[in-house]
Amino acid sequence: MAKTHSDIGLIGLAVMGQNLALNIADHGFQISVYNRTTEKMEAFVAANPDTPGGVVGTKTLEEFVASLAKPRKMVILVQAGKATDAVIDGLVPLLEQGDIVIDGGNALWTDTIRREKALREKGLRFIGSGVSGGEEGARFGPSLMPGGEAGAWKELKPIWRAIAAKVDPKTGKPLTGAAPGKPVKGGVPCTTYIGENGAGHYVKMVHNGIEYGDMQMICEAYALMSGLLGLKADEMGDIFTQWNAGALDSFLVEITADILKQKDPVTKRKPFVDVVLDTAGQKGTGKWTSTNALDMGVPAPTIAEAVFARCISAIKEERVAASKILKGPAKKYRGSKKALVQAIHDALYCSKICSYAQGFQLMREAQKEYKWKLNFGEIAQIWRGGCIIRAAFLQKITEAYARNPHLANLLLDPYFNKTVKAAQENWRKVVSLAAECGVPAPTFSSALSYYDSYRSARLPANLLQAQRDYFGAHTYERVDQPRGKFFHVDWPEKNRPQLDA
Repeated sequence: MAKTHSDIGLIGLAVMGQNLALNIADHGFQISVYNRTTEKMEAFVAANPDTPGGVVGTKTLEEFVASLAKPRKMVILVQAGKATDAVIDGLVPLLEQGDIVIDGGNALWTDTIRREKALREKGLRFIGSGVSGGEEGARFGPSLMPGGEAGAWKELKPIWRAIAAKVDPKTGKPLTGAAPGKPVKGGVPCTTYIGENGAGHYVKMVHNGIEYGDMQMICEAYALMSGLLGLKADEMGDIFTQWNAGALDSFLVEITADILKQKDPVTKRKPFVDVVLDTAGQKGTGKWTSTNALDMGVPAPTIAEAVFARCISAIKEERVAASKILKGPAKKYRGSKKALVQAIHDALYCSKICSYAQGFQLMREAQKEYKWKLNFGEIAQIWRGGCIIRAAFLQKITEAYARNPHLANLLLDPYFNKTVKAAQENWRKVVSLAAECGVPAPTFSSALSYYDSYRSARLPANLLQAQRDYFGAHTYERVDQPRGKFFHVDWPEKNRPQLDA
């Protein structure tokens, strides 16, 4: 029997919205739904008459708001940006003090900060929650990253914990087997309170930036095995399956193995991956991560290179034309297949460590900037299931922050330090071979440069700062004087243009 009022509401019935609504209903919560196109809402409700919690259709925003138990909790899952603002503007006159609006889209964290402040001034509460895992995650258990007022999180917490992905408390591995009407029971939910205002959406953005890096690194491993060893797609699929049984155990490595073993559904013979055009799209969150890293002066070159790799893939026609003019090296790899496959494995793992180190450094700086209190161990923990970057590797990050909550960089943790030390010879071998044989490996290379830069007590920036002082009188600090004390040389006037660098 339907309740008088629903436990929660959801606006926006595209695929993500429909799947999240069904996930909520599967866990016994009654949910009201609203969509700008009434026919879509009616079709969705008619198609799902027997969920454990129940789905209630509403035709107007007024009806939608009136159908919710107080304090009202309503999730917005529409296109980020102006569409989200328009929905909020439509809701605000209908709400009462203490009601909670939840943005589950891929919002820019600064928009979330703005919205939270504006609604707080009206006596309303706002949560910006990252939702990761794609359509499948939304349906059967996403990783959820809520940010906002702590009191509002307490109201939402029972629902978010129920619908989130679950992991085994001992192994940290995702619990699987969810089906419509039969959610996974037990386990540790992949959600936690991230922090105030825009913290949830910020952490989701960094998650997506790391995801860009993970995907590009896997592509470079594939390109190296193909370009240096001439391996066929199904052979590489078997290698990725083997890798997924070890330290590289992750969702992305698992699906890469599946993709490489898949035959083209049209020709029935060719490997599917061979008929896919080599141009990659992007939705912007990787770019946001890279832009923010630049704004805050945090080195995140591997994530940026992953974004640029997608950009250069997009200029397909230019690349085809350039390939007829620009020639690379003729050198071929003549060594052991087994040794090189292992070296590529090690390069992938080391590069991954550096990419995550960059992402966590970025979050560390953001918490200073926005006065958040982020728990990095918990963040790694809720990424172990439901999200696209879910991986066994994340348990190692959780353990690293358990050992040292104030860890400056993942590379300084004993486990990661030991891992890179043991594998860096292979990592360097792969990057060298890629350069010698003309196979592009931007994230492998940038990650190695990041590692070498981070471990260097002295970098050539001394010369760079001297150049800046020469042409722009930007001053310099001295190694034999305290930090913060600046000097300037009265350089000769000739060849000294006043430039800003």
